[in-house]
Amino acid sequence: MFADHAMRPNERTTDRPLRADAALTFIGTIRTPWTEREDCPRQGRLDGPECRLQIEAPWDAALDGLEAGQTLEVLYWLHRSRRDLTLQSPSHVEGTRGTFALRSPARPNPIGTSLVRLERREGPVLVVRGLDCLDGTPLLDIKPERCAHSPENSGMDSI
Repeated sequence: MFADHAMRPNERTTDRPLRADAALTFIGTIRTPWTEREDCPRQGRLDGPECRLQIEAPWDAALDGLEAGQTLEVLYWLHRSRRDLTLQSPSHVEGTRGTFALRSPARPNPIGTSLVRLERREGPVLVVRGLDCLDGTPLLDIKPERCAHSPENSGMDSI
């Protein structure tokens, strides 16, 4: 099941079956230069390479109002990640930590998120910088980092 993800020392898995409590709709596909996890950066950088968010119809109409230079939050499904680790031993730090104490892609619901800069729109494609996922990653959602209705912009106190 997870042939390309070898276990590291002290890592622990669960054999509890995953419950399906929700349904998600993929709105498109992410195109990046990275095809293997070891080549992918741990965190995206706004000066990183251009990547493409290819939006499928009818969701392309939902791109109206996005502008170049805007910061967007991109949510995506880390489809090649393990989902059974409860304890992990990251290669970049010493020791073992719980999955929820890490930004690792290995998690029960492998949802990734990155803040990206919108370079330009090419029809149903957004060209962005700042991603850290593999080529072909399913796209879940796109949100502006801030908008006119955010508490920060409306004078309302943050919770």
